[in-house]
Amino acid sequence: MIAEIEQLRFPIGKFKAPDNITSNDIATWINELEQLPADFKDAVNLLKPDQLNTPYRPDGWTLLQVVHHVADSHMNSYIRFKLAVSETSPTVKPYFEDRWAEFADGKEAAVEISLTLLQSLHSRWVLFLRSLNPEDFEKGFIHPEHGKLILLKEALGMYAWHGKHHLNQILQTKKLQSW
Repeated sequence: MIAEIEQLRFPIGKFKAPDNITSNDIATWINELEQLPADFKDAVNLLKPDQLNTPYRPDGWTLLQVVHHVADSHMNSYIRFKLAVSETSPTVKPYFEDRWAEFADGKEAAVEISLTLLQSLHSRWVLFLRSLNPEDFEKGFIHPEHGKLILLKEALGMYAWHGKHHLNQILQTKKLQSW
């Protein structure tokens, strides 16, 4: 049962950064971030409200909460990236994603709101990322939970994975529910 829950939680496995992140990795991850909003839109297209309110696993968020969570998380990440490039190793503010998912905008807002937000946000984020020099990806931020410098090149890979991770929770749920 625990293995099944882990498969539902992490349908593509947990993130592991490559030992040597190349410029090709960076370009691939930026392209994945660019494509992500369209993938989310396709994934939830034609789902009815009761389907969007289906949890992706027992005691997990609903598909609707997953979409809103990705918007929340990626907004925070975009800001962290800009802080890291414009400041010297800033300490970023964490947030309680589980609490955010319980607010009305995380549980009840129309899915289109976060789909539109993701499209706009990722358009800006990708434009910003493509404007950076290779040296900029060697800059980073300190996350208080980890207490260490997280380089932008690693954070980029993590957020490309993060989007695919949650997208696959939705796709997996649709497949298991036979929608």
